[in-house]
Formats: sequence, C-alpha cells, structure tokens
Amino acid sequence: MSSDQNRTTPLVLRISAIAGLLFLHLPLALIFLYAFTTEEKSYQFPPPGYTTKWFWVAWSQRPDIWPPLYLSIEVAAIATFLALIFGTLAAAALSRAKFFGRETISLLFVLPIALPGIITGISLRSAFDIMGIDFSIWTIVLGHATFCIVVVYNNAIARFRRLSRNLVEASMDLGANGFQTFRHVVLPQIGTALLAGGMLAFALSFDEVIVTTFTAGQQSTLPIWMLSELIRPRQRPVTNVVAVFVVMVTLVPILVAYYLTREGEHIGGSSK
Repeated sequence: MSSDQNRTTPLVLRISAIAGLLFLHLPLALIFLYAFTTEEKSYQFPPPGYTTKWFWVAWSQRPDIWPPLYLSIEVAAIATFLALIFGTLAAAALSRAKFFGRETISLLFVLPIALPGIITGISLRSAFDIMGIDFSIWTIVLGHATFCIVVVYNNAIARFRRLSRNLVEASMDLGANGFQTFRHVVLPQIGTALLAGGMLAFALSFDEVIVTTFTAGQQSTLPIWMLSELIRPRQRPVTNVVAVFVVMVTLVPILVAYYLTREGEHIGGSSK
C-alpha cells in the first residue's frame, strides 16, 4: 500500500465516523432545539425565536404530565427489581450447571429481546385475555420484565462465567455457608454487572412504548402520553421538553452501565 493510501484511509474513516454520528444524533439535537422555540404549533426551521418558557409550562401548567411520569417510574422500578432477581438466579444456574439442553434454555432466555416488540405485545395481550387478567400496572410490569430480565441475565451470566470457581470452593472450605459465600465472595465480584444490568433495564423500561401499548389498557405511561401528544398536539414544544427529560433520564443509566461494564472487565481469579 502506498504512502498516499496510508494518509487517505484514516481520513475516509474519520469522515465516515463523523457522518455516522451525525446521522444518529442530529435528530436528538433537533428535539433539544425545538424545546426552546417560541413557535407553538409548527416545526419551522430555523425557529423564529428561542425561549425557556416551555420548561415552566411543562412544570407548572400541564398537570396531565405527572401521572404518566409517576407510572413510568413505578413500572420501571418494579420491572428492574424483578429482572435483578430472576435474571441473576437464571444466570447463576445456567453458568454453573451442565446438562443436556442448557444452550437451548439460554437461547430461550435471550429470545424475548430479539423478537419485535409488536410480537411480544400481541402475545402478552392474547395471554391476558385468555386468562381473564384485567389491565393494570402489573400487566405493564410483566410486559417490561420480558426484556428487562434478558438485559440483567446477559450481564450476569457473562460475569459468572469469568468468576473463578476456586474462590467459591475456598470460601466453602473455610466454613462459609452458601449465603455467606454469595454475600462475601460472589456478590462483590458480580455487583457491578448487576448494577449495570439494572441501569440498562430501568432505561429500557422507562421509555418503552410498543409492548406498553398492548399491555396498558386505558393507562398511560410517559412514552404513550408523548405519542398521543404528537397525534393530537396541544403545545408541541412541551412535548419536546418532556422528550428532553426522557433522554436525560435514560442517558444517565446507560452511561453508568457503560462505565461499570468497562471497569468490571478484569476480575480477580479466572474461571477454571
């Protein structure tokens, strides 16, 4: 390869990377931009003027925002809690036990997040109808738990597989029971993976809309409220203000999970 090609290739890669980042994040920048526009009913570009009044309007003059917000937080918290329990238990069992069909069961745990959300939503709604279950916060939680468990499971099983079995055996040899071994040996090793999985699960649950549409009935989470506002807009900038809030709420857990995952790549001991 010539020296001219060596100089050109990094430039092409940099341009491609910048173009990809713009494609991904420019729509988010527009959401932030229109949260400050003075125009109430249209998306004129560039905006005719800028103001912060819509943040005050969303905070003090739109009480219809708060019930969906509280419901979204409650659902995300419960779904994340359930995911941490069941995802961790499943990962612990499948990472250590060896039996026929283990990989198939592992695939079944991961499958819900690979399926289109509309398929999951339709199947859950059909199941609730067959069993005569009325729509409530718990039907939404069950719907969200289907993919939240997968997120926690993936993080936990990767960490379990890197956890040295010698550490567990040494703890048992020194007289620790199962609970003590888990608390003092296993949990410190997998803690960051569980926290990262929980953060991601909360972020995914908080802004989920497709599965929620089929499992919420007449209830409205914050993403469903935003969708209804786009269909029948009252104050377009307020919807963008709420979208900015959702972006910030989901971005923080994702960043924390990213850094926790990076820090947890190196664990004392190696799996034998």
